[in-house]
Amino acid sequence: MELLLYLVLGSAAGVLAGLFGVGGGIIIVPVLVLSFTAQGIAPEVLTHLAVGTSLATIIFTSINSVLEHQRKGAVRWPIFVWMTVGILLGAALGSLTAAAIQGPLLQKIIGVFAIIISIQMALDLKPRASSSVPGKLGLTAAGGVIGWASAIFGIGGGSLNVPFLTWRSVPMQQAVATSAACGLPIAVASALSFMWLGWGNPRLPEWSLGFVYLPAMAGIAFTSMFFARFGARLAHRLSPRVLKRLFALLLFSVGLSFLI
Repeated sequence: MELLLYLVLGSAAGVLAGLFGVGGGIIIVPVLVLSFTAQGIAPEVLTHLAVGTSLATIIFTSINSVLEHQRKGAVRWPIFVWMTVGILLGAALGSLTAAAIQGPLLQKIIGVFAIIISIQMALDLKPRASSSVPGKLGLTAAGGVIGWASAIFGIGGGSLNVPFLTWRSVPMQQAVATSAACGLPIAVASALSFMWLGWGNPRLPEWSLGFVYLPAMAGIAFTSMFFARFGARLAHRLSPRVLKRLFALLLFSVGLSFLI
């Protein structure tokens, strides 16, 4: 039954990620928290386990997404390279930050983030292009901040990367593609850090590799890779404005429940 739940969660995360252009982590983390709570996993570790598992699944979805964008030649690799330098450092620091935060407080932080993203989606707030792409130092610094925040929230960074690149005058299609590429080093560095930080913790359930729960990772990764394409195709057939507002309402409800 657990594996079936994770397969369904992966399908939903993939569809919603393809449909709304957000990383699956913003959906996966809250559902895993609820799932792990129902399974009776210790509250001291369940939030960190949800975040680490979410980051591990993003490795697989990112590879699939990057290959698709690369076929269209939309990835700005010079931007990716210098942002990755900062991302690797920021993601490791973000994992240490998350590990130092108690589970209930981490849930509230994730809840605030979900509410902010829901408001952004509901109002369709987008930064206007105001300046050119920064230099190597600027990209590295931006990558560090984005990697740090992404590791805490258990996301691939698309919710932060795309607005930043759009603000820096990168065309939307290239911003989305480059953000997808940046999601891979974020996920790899953060997932490895969460594995190391949780290694040997006696409160973790069986089949855990540090703060990564392998059954959930396998089930979610398997179906999300396939259903992300379905979600992208579905997005062209349905009203994006109505769908975004419905999804924003769902995210707002999840964030509010975490705060309460």
